[in-house]
Amino acid sequence: MRIRSIHPADHAQLLQLWRRTPGIRLRAEDELEPFCAYLQRNPELSLLLEDDAGHAVGSLLVGHDGRRGYLQHLLVDSPFRGQGWAKALLQEALRRLALLGIRKSHVFVLEDAPEALAFWQMQRGWAARDDIRVYSTTGD
Repeated sequence: MRIRSIHPADHAQLLQLWRRTPGIRLRAEDELEPFCAYLQRNPELSLLLEDDAGHAVGSLLVGHDGRRGYLQHLLVDSPFRGQGWAKALLQEALRRLALLGIRKSHVFVLEDAPEALAFWQMQRGWAARDDIRVYSTTGD
């Protein structure tokens, strides 16, 4: 198993992984063109976990706005869970952000993703916020 930066050529494998993972909600921004634009705006930040055969078994999309990091699609395929890989992806992402001077990050976790909620509740240094609400455009 190894962690490396995500490249545009990884898109098809990642889509397959994301589609088979409960708790991941795909949207138009996950299609190839916006995915590649995201990687270009955030070079070498997004991470892929691959098995010894080179198959994508985990991911973490990582971006920033110059002040804060933003994390999306943190997941490890079910056969590889419970081995610390999600935490390793998270630590590597935070390390890479810190090299850019970004020390605070946000993650948005869907309420209907109990495994994801449980993961984040157990992470030291991360706390659920109840002082803000997030509003997003509907895309209509």
